Amino acid sequence: MSTLRFASAISTSAAFPTAFREVVDAIQAGLGGQRPDLAAVFVSHHHGAAIEDLGPQMAKALNVRTLIGCTGESIVGGGREVEDGAALSVWAGALPHTTVRPYTVAAEAESEATLRFEGMPVVRDPARASILVLADPYTFPAAEFLEILNEKLPGVPAIGGMASGGSGPGQNLLFTHEGVVEGGAIGVVLEGEVEIRPVVSQGCRPVGKPLVITNSRENFILKLGGRPALEVLVEVAKALSARDQKLLQRGPFLGLAIDARKSTFERGDFLVRGIMGLDQEEGAVVVADGTIRNGMTVQFLVRDAESAGEDLKQLMRAKGGGETEAPASVGAMVFSCNGRGSRMFSKPDHDIGCVQSGFGAPIPAAGFFAAGEIGPVGGRNFLHGFTASIAVFRARST
Repeated sequence: MSTLRFASAISTSAAFPTAFREVVDAIQAGLGGQRPDLAAVFVSHHHGAAIEDLGPQMAKALNVRTLIGCTGESIVGGGREVEDGAALSVWAGALPHTTVRPYTVAAEAESEATLRFEGMPVVRDPARASILVLADPYTFPAAEFLEILNEKLPGVPAIGGMASGGSGPGQNLLFTHEGVVEGGAIGVVLEGEVEIRPVVSQGCRPVGKPLVITNSRENFILKLGGRPALEVLVEVAKALSARDQKLLQRGPFLGLAIDARKSTFERGDFLVRGIMGLDQEEGAVVVADGTIRNGMTVQFLVRDAESAGEDLKQLMRAKGGGETEAPASVGAMVFSCNGRGSRMFSKPDHDIGCVQSGFGAPIPAAGFFAAGEIGPVGGRNFLHGFTASIAVFRARST
């Protein structure tokens, strides 16, 4: 009988045979001879044509039952974020009393307004299920897929990321133990005694006061509290400190309150969406979200490295972390936005460092910088940007 155990390994060798051997040896040693039930592989584009057969080769070498993987612009492994250069990162877990059910989803247009998804994840016990998702940003409408999951499987967390590093269709690769998958999305459903505890750090902090949308059209907010939305935004900006004014000018964000019944809101109470533009003629604020509606409570937000770091550390301590006497009995997959890393933080390895600091000792971890991050906020699954979405694997507490 296997015991719960995780292992991870990363190689930065540019020679694929060397990188492959290094990670396989380290995973086998880390699992102590146990056969893994699930493996995840994240690889940079530097390894080129070798990626085509990576899934089946790795599955055979590890004797793993189910494998998923994808390419990434930057690769995460152990305590490192490799942003420049070749990298191959592998994560594996022996998951006793847990069903690992792979799926492959493709989207087809039934009409101009309707999408049909073939191969949706099969969940038999929603109360004991979690979903991992890896998808291609050029061929898969992840936001619409997540909406269907929310409707059909309410409360079941989905977490993952959009493959990255490619500049167009066909350049990002998804693969399984059977080989490369042409676009769409892949993933697994976990059901049983091992759970995925999601940690989603959007990294923004509120400024000003909560406001209610009183007039809107599609993703245009026309009025807030009965006043032109642009006028309200200017008023909020004038009341801020000089530092926050600069942050708001550099990249304004809007938080959509998840629970409008609250009277006060904190960082984790909002779904963060970017402000795409300002319409001077209509006095409107244009938001990167088509679900804007009258009656919604919103608040303007700012984001900087300090806020993003504090948010992730706080969430890891509160939701995902906690000291563990056996580090190998907890594992993590990290899906960070490719706009984070050295683009946002002054020190290297920021997000994985925050994840590791949430535990009493380093835990097996792997992941990549994504072109969109998937994770739940307020009990519903969303596609995010500039977010760190962390999947913490551990024994189910109930």
